[in-house]
Formats: sequence, C-alpha cells, structure tokens
Amino acid sequence: METVDVKIQRRGEQGKGAVRRLRAAGKIPAVLYGPKRETVMIAVATTEVATKLAHLEGSHLIRLMHADGPDPELHERMVLVRETQRHPLTGAVLHADFYEVELTERLRVSVPLHFLGKPAGVVAGGILQPIQREIEVECLPTEIPEFIAVDVSALGIHEAVHLSDVTLPSGVTAVGDPTQPLVTVLPPTVEAKPAEAAPEAAAAAPGAEGAAAPATPAAEPAAGAKKGGGEA
Repeated sequence: METVDVKIQRRGEQGKGAVRRLRAAGKIPAVLYGPKRETVMIAVATTEVATKLAHLEGSHLIRLMHADGPDPELHERMVLVRETQRHPLTGAVLHADFYEVELTERLRVSVPLHFLGKPAGVVAGGILQPIQREIEVECLPTEIPEFIAVDVSALGIHEAVHLSDVTLPSGVTAVGDPTQPLVTVLPPTVEAKPAEAAPEAAAAAPGAEGAAAPATPAAEPAAGAKKGGGEA
C-alpha cells in the first residue's frame, strides 16, 4: 500500500472559539494519539484533507509531516485515521483522529471488499446481495491491503462466498468466523400473475363469447287479467 504524506501543525489554543477560528482559517482540528505517546493537539489544512484523505477507502498508512519544520514529536510519524467527524448536511470533515502505529507490530484494521465478475446466478436472473462490504484483518501496518478482491463469477443462486473462501495477501490474516457469509445470490423476484379463469368459469361469465344469454323471466299477468285467450 502506498503511504500518504499529510502536512500538519501543532495547535495550542483549545475551546470552541479557537476551533471556529481554526476552521475559518482553512484548517481542521485534529488529535494525534497512540499507546506509547501523549495526546497532541494538531491541525491539518482543509486542502490536505480534500486532496489526500477524502477519497481514501479503508485503512491507509499516513506519514505526518510537520509543516513548520522538523519536530521530533510529530515529524514523520506513521499513523492511521481512526475516526473523522463530518458535518451532518455538507459532509465536510470537522475533526480527525490520527492513531500512531509501530511499523513492526501487527494490528487489526478493516479492509473493504471488491466483488469482481458477473455471477452465474445473476445471469440466470438472480440478484447479487452483499452481506458484508468489509472484513477485519490482522497484519503489519506496511502490509494493509487497499482492498480485497472477491471473485463471484461462479456463484449460483442460493450460493454464498464465506470468509474462509477469500484469498488474502501474504502476511494478512482474516479475523472472525470462517463460516461467515460475505455475499450471496438471491433468487429472482417474480411478480405474481393473476390466475387464468377456468374454461367453465369463462363460459359462464356474462358477455363471454359463445356464452348462452340468460333466460328472460316471463312477465307475471297483471292484476285482474284472465289467463288464456279470454277478453280483458
């Protein structure tokens, strides 16, 4: 995986007012922390986030570069983005957490899945249904995959790819239940058609072609009329 260089600065002021001024100056507040260091308040330019971080998928190794010259505590520190806070409407990044890692120590990260190929079950009318779009793996920070490719071309209807079926790069180990399904092909959804009327019912239906017209009931004689051919 390619390492991304991101320029950062220290920030001294804290509080809502300081954060507003920082954002107005085109910078995003952030923190740098890790198991072997004190938390440090830093800032990163909005342009750095937009051009180098916003498009990243999954976990990427990042090298922090102190913009104001070498700083032993901050310069060339290797980190992962652990969390970002975004504006609920615009999606703009409001805050970022950088987690420092040791390059010689294995860690757990989430890696996205890319499903490749057109499943045989989809050709037959089924629907590809991803169940998980990422998995957790354990590896060295320098060996984090950008994504994991999963070939689904042989997948038939009602069949699934499980965690144990996935081929991982050397040095990368999957974390979780090996029987966990990741993607499947569902049967096609067919809209139920109305049942055709039975021939007998069709023949008896009013107005049906060839159906006998209903007999018109004989009129009852008017009150006082005589039956037969007698005079009224």
